[in-house]
Amino acid sequence: MPKIVRFHEIGGPEVLKLEELPAPKPQKDEVLIKVDAIGLNRAESMFRSGHYLYQPEFPAQLGYEASGTVEEVGPGVTGLKPGDRVSSIPSFSLLEYGTYGEVALLPVRAAAKYPENLSPVEGASIWMQYLTAYGLIEFGKMQQGNHVLITAAASSVGLAAIQLANAVGAIPIATTRNRAKEASLKEAGAKFVVNTKTKGWVEEVRDITSGKGVDLAFDPVVGPELERVAQTVRSEGMIFVYGALSTEPTPFPLFVILGNNLIVRGYTLFSIVLNSERLEHSKRWVFDQLASGKLKPVIARTFTLDQIVDAHRYLESNEQVGKIVVTT
Repeated sequence: MPKIVRFHEIGGPEVLKLEELPAPKPQKDEVLIKVDAIGLNRAESMFRSGHYLYQPEFPAQLGYEASGTVEEVGPGVTGLKPGDRVSSIPSFSLLEYGTYGEVALLPVRAAAKYPENLSPVEGASIWMQYLTAYGLIEFGKMQQGNHVLITAAASSVGLAAIQLANAVGAIPIATTRNRAKEASLKEAGAKFVVNTKTKGWVEEVRDITSGKGVDLAFDPVVGPELERVAQTVRSEGMIFVYGALSTEPTPFPLFVILGNNLIVRGYTLFSIVLNSERLEHSKRWVFDQLASGKLKPVIARTFTLDQIVDAHRYLESNEQVGKIVVTT
């Protein structure tokens, strides 16, 4: 029987258990894939610890991203057949599906072929990060010459946002609190890197933009720093809030927002993946950029499936630059 990761209570990485379970049978509009690699995401550690958009129901499964080959298709499935190489698009609820295991059952809408020039490890590392960052293009209209502030930029989504900004000719300004990550962010394509632990980092960002302020800010952290992020944004600019990594409350920076007529947009990739028209054109754009080599996933470190607890500990250490991948 295949090994599947499940958990039976909310808690730290140690609650994750590797269990032998019968392989699920794909039903209508579902596919079963034999998993090669699993991409880890911060959303999954938040779900495991009870801090996500919804609470787990036990026993709970986990995982938004995996690459593998189609093993079996359910009734009504067209466009995919056994043997096809696919990776999963995070377009489902963790209450219904998960990817942490030697096999994974997926709705067919969430299984997509990925470019041949990518390895399975890279294939498990594309859709969450690039479709999330694509919001800057879809909703922020990011274009050539725009200054874009990318906070927590060493995450996989942050690195994807840097690559997307460069792909359209925008100017990515990456932030980090870790001085050891600054060189890696430069190597990853950030035009400027700002350390938010230093006093006066807001003024540094405004100096980069000749006093004007950034056109777009892309922030998964929020907390008390949201006010300082808002202070870096130009008049009528936009702040994307796409996460809640800070454990502190988030005071609303009312006077900065009113004074500069700012737009604060709550955003998740579900704005794209649950809209079929947006999903199709964004998926096509990302696929073409990956196939041409303009986008390339940055892999921080790989673990094996029996090291899933260690992989989650590393995910929560904030030491990584790029995507953490678990291989089967």
